[in-house]
Amino acid sequence: MEQTNINLKKEQEASLSRPRYKYSLAARCFFLTMDLVTGRKVTLAKTKLIETLASIPYRAWEIRQYARMTQRYRNQDLVQHARRIMIWGREAQDNEYWHLLVINEKMKEDGIKDTWYLFPPIPFVMVCFYVLLTRTMALLNISRAFLFNAEFEDHAEHVYAQFVKENPEWEKQPVNNELVKEYGVFQTWADVFRRIGLDERNHMNSSFLFCGKPENIVKYNGMPIA
Repeated sequence: MEQTNINLKKEQEASLSRPRYKYSLAARCFFLTMDLVTGRKVTLAKTKLIETLASIPYRAWEIRQYARMTQRYRNQDLVQHARRIMIWGREAQDNEYWHLLVINEKMKEDGIKDTWYLFPPIPFVMVCFYVLLTRTMALLNISRAFLFNAEFEDHAEHVYAQFVKENPEWEKQPVNNELVKEYGVFQTWADVFRRIGLDERNHMNSSFLFCGKPENIVKYNGMPIA
């Protein structure tokens, strides 16, 4: 993962101070369902489940864009726009998968076993439901699909910012895990989770851009160029 000179603690504080996006009814119902399954308290197990679901929309969009490019390959403007979505989606998928790996390494380091909702068939059912939801949204209204993802990522950004605040001991825990070092070079586990939260902000910003709401993009020093 490419590193830039970003003050991660400053950006975490910015996440905590920024009001959440005004979520739609569908998004609020989705978050409520997650809380009913996992409990309202944020835990490593809960974030692991979040990251299990997080890459699914990007795969749905990739399938949708391939279909559009095949059907309308003569329209170069459409093809180029679809390719932009696909390139972003692939990068985001990979990034979300790294989050899952990193969280799993932290759980192993802390000796935390998977809780009941991480064992089959619970994740399988949730993944199947989310695959169906995201693919349906991608087919019916791709802009609304992007907006729903922006809501999901805004929620995730705030979850991680609060999670770091609730675990001050991470500020003194060094990162010695070789797999995590492939994700990025960090001094402490607090910064690892701050970086994950900032990744979610980047995904939210791109989702707002593609759904036609660039005014909702949260800018910061060192942010990727869209």
